[in-house]
Amino acid sequence: MSSKLANIVHAFAGKRILLVGDLILDRYVYGDAERISPEAPVPVLRTVESSETVGGSANVASCLRALGCYVVCCGVVGEDLHGRTLRSMLGDLGCDTDGIIADDSRPTTAKTRLVGLAQHRHRQQLLRVDEEDRSPLSQSIAKSLQSYAVKAVAAVDAVCIEDYDKGVISQALVEAIVAEASKTKTPVLVDPARLTSYDRYRGATVITPNREELSIAAGTRCNDTETASTAAMKILKASGIDSAVVTLDRDGAIVVADSEANHVPTVPRSVYDNTGAGDAVLSMLAAAIAAGATLNDATRLANVSGGLEVEKFGCVPIKADEILADLRLTERSENGKLCTKDELIAELTLRRDRGESVAFTNGCFDILHAGHVDFLKRCRREASLLVVGLNADASVRRLGKGDDRPINPFEDRAAVISALECIDYVVGFEEDTPENIIQAIKPDVLAKGEDWAQKGVVGGDFVKKNGGKVVLIPLVKGKSTTSVIDKIRSAKAID
Repeated sequence: MSSKLANIVHAFAGKRILLVGDLILDRYVYGDAERISPEAPVPVLRTVESSETVGGSANVASCLRALGCYVVCCGVVGEDLHGRTLRSMLGDLGCDTDGIIADDSRPTTAKTRLVGLAQHRHRQQLLRVDEEDRSPLSQSIAKSLQSYAVKAVAAVDAVCIEDYDKGVISQALVEAIVAEASKTKTPVLVDPARLTSYDRYRGATVITPNREELSIAAGTRCNDTETASTAAMKILKASGIDSAVVTLDRDGAIVVADSEANHVPTVPRSVYDNTGAGDAVLSMLAAAIAAGATLNDATRLANVSGGLEVEKFGCVPIKADEILADLRLTERSENGKLCTKDELIAELTLRRDRGESVAFTNGCFDILHAGHVDFLKRCRREASLLVVGLNADASVRRLGKGDDRPINPFEDRAAVISALECIDYVVGFEEDTPENIIQAIKPDVLAKGEDWAQKGVVGGDFVKKNGGKVVLIPLVKGKSTTSVIDKIRSAKAID
């Protein structure tokens, strides 16, 4: 894992972010879509489940909280049930909601998505129904909102403006926030609406359009990094914005500042749903910049966050642990396979989300021999990932294998088994048994040698109780570390 990027992620905790924008309640209605209506050529959705979650700038707040930041929310909701629900959800997340104003003249913006479940499980959005009033705020509400936001600037590390063009974000509001932020050198980041001009964001520190939004604002199609860079430079100059981070889906992102453009590539992803990707990017950029990251490093992290988001259905906040796990996965060749228990849990969670299964085995693996290799290969066939628990040196000594065991110290043993292609992760344990590791990672398959059939496999009952299975692997006859050591000692005695 890049220690530099990891250190930035670790520094998110406690950073204060002021979030100003359009608060939206996201509603989902799930149902089986198994037939066509006799009244019209449309699917019939038989409701089986419904849920509500935060959306719009409220989703940015959720993302920031998942990263460990403290969030001061500023926006407008209606004096209605949706508004009360949204404020309650943000409060439950630990956000400061004092800056959320209730306006009885407009409804809370809500988006209801009707989702069909093919074969009762595969989710596919069929239709979205929006409830909203996109007219500008009344003068009194706009004044109250601006007053609160401006006062809050002095106590935060960064300001986020999330504009969905629902009437909350105005040029006057942005001007007031930027003017106050300039006094304290507080960065102001803006995720723009789909507008033909960015004049309302004049003076912002960073603007974060995606490919489509940039194309609309520039009046030209941004098909590649070169055309996107040219368009972004033109917009920055015209609107007086310092810099831009333009997200280009599969092409990663470009960072444009000081009349220079830098391309930041991304890892290819399996896109399931792009809902919330822009929110994930904005929240990551804000958290990273608040933590002191350069714009380039912040963008590298934003690529990771946005990439993880599109692999999930709906708006699902990406946690700091997921970012760290993905960094480690991406840079596996640099870091090797040895990891701590916490690192392992985070990575396995991420990989299980991608549909992978986990097999676990353990041992001392003091002197690696052909029997070990055959055993580990067989273990790997039981799942898509193999985790090996490796006894620490003190743990080996307590097993009564001899005063001179282990022959090789933990670091050497870990290095040798990590070189095997069939092994994905190595994790050490100090205890006499791997019970704690097994309970922590909850493997789908617990594999041991067939010689454990009568002894009872440690952790076996736990694994089976959690829906997994225990597999006993045949051993290669006549192959053991003890026999190898005895042979070496015999040869030495003869000499």
